[in-house]
Amino acid sequence: MAELSRRALLGAAPLLLAAPGLPRAADAGGHAFRFDSIEGGVIDLAEWRGKPVLVVNTASFCGFAPQFAGLQALHEQYGPRGLLVLGVPSNDFNQEQSDSTSIKAFCEATFGVAFPLAMPAHVKGPRAHPFFAWAATQGSEPRWNFFKYLVGRDGRLAHWFPSRVAPDSAEFRQALEAALA
Repeated sequence: MAELSRRALLGAAPLLLAAPGLPRAADAGGHAFRFDSIEGGVIDLAEWRGKPVLVVNTASFCGFAPQFAGLQALHEQYGPRGLLVLGVPSNDFNQEQSDSTSIKAFCEATFGVAFPLAMPAHVKGPRAHPFFAWAATQGSEPRWNFFKYLVGRDGRLAHWFPSRVAPDSAEFRQALEAALA
C-alpha cells in the first residue's frame, strides 16, 4: 500500500509542478512562479528571467487604489526598459470586487490600467498564492492592499514596500532604478 501511494505521488509530481502558480523544481527565486491571467492564459514570470518584476497585491475599493495610476505610469515609463508590473487582485482585506470581469473593467475605466493583471488570489495565510508565500519568507507578508514586491534581475527579492509607499515616491523610484541598472 505504501509503495502504491509513493508511486501515485511520484506520478503526480510532474502535474503538480506544471500547475499555474507553483514553482518549477529547476527554477529558483521570484521568477519561478506563474499566475493565471485575468484575460485568460498564464503569466509566467520565468519569461521575465533576467529582468526586474514588480508584483503588487491590489484591491479596487481600497483607499490606496489611486496607486493604480502610479503603477500604470511605471508600466509606461519602465516597461520598455524591461520591467514587468503585475497587479494581483485580492480580497484578503475585504476591499475587492467579487468577479474578475468587474475588476478588469474597473481598473481600465477608472485608472487606465494596461499592465497585466492576474486572476484574484490570496496573498496571505495558508491559502496564499505560492509567490506571496515565497515572498513572505524573503521579506514580509502583505499587511494590506498595494504591498509591493520588487524582484531583481537575479530572481531574489530586491525590496518590498508597504502600502503607504507610493509608486512615485523617491524611495520607490530609487529602488526601481537600481533594479533596472
